[in-house]
Amino acid sequence: MLGIPYASSVGSIQYAIQCTRLDVSYASSVMSRYQAYAGEAHWSMVKIILKYLRRTKDIFLIYGFVFKLNGGVVAWKSSKQATTADSTTESEYIATTEATKEAVWMKNYIQELGVVPSIAEPVIIFCDNNGAIAQAKELRSHHRSKYILRRFLPSTSA
Repeated sequence: MLGIPYASSVGSIQYAIQCTRLDVSYASSVMSRYQAYAGEAHWSMVKIILKYLRRTKDIFLIYGFVFKLNGGVVAWKSSKQATTADSTTESEYIATTEATKEAVWMKNYIQELGVVPSIAEPVIIFCDNNGAIAQAKELRSHHRSKYILRRFLPSTSA
């Protein structure tokens, strides 16, 4: 197996797992066991994993959110994202937009019911993607974020 980049390829798969692709973590852990004594069958499996990653890079993303009120869960959603995103920032921004729209609706609904006096407080949205947070705080046209669909950006017209 001299000259075959087995360890480098397994490392590339592990990098993909760390970033976004948890779906191949088990296969990667199995292939990692054979780095010292890899054979042709192992190399074939690594190539299959790499081909799978290449073929499925833009299949879909599952996003979700949970709404808590006074410490209890009142609503939650887990759904396949309808739009294929080009980056994790775009994907997280779209998911956060969907959660925000739902939060506004829910806040208005609960406020109309008049059963929770603390509903007048601002809604806090948590997001774990620095790029999406920066985009939400300061809307700017950036070469990496200029392709976010207009329907996910707030309207500037009155």
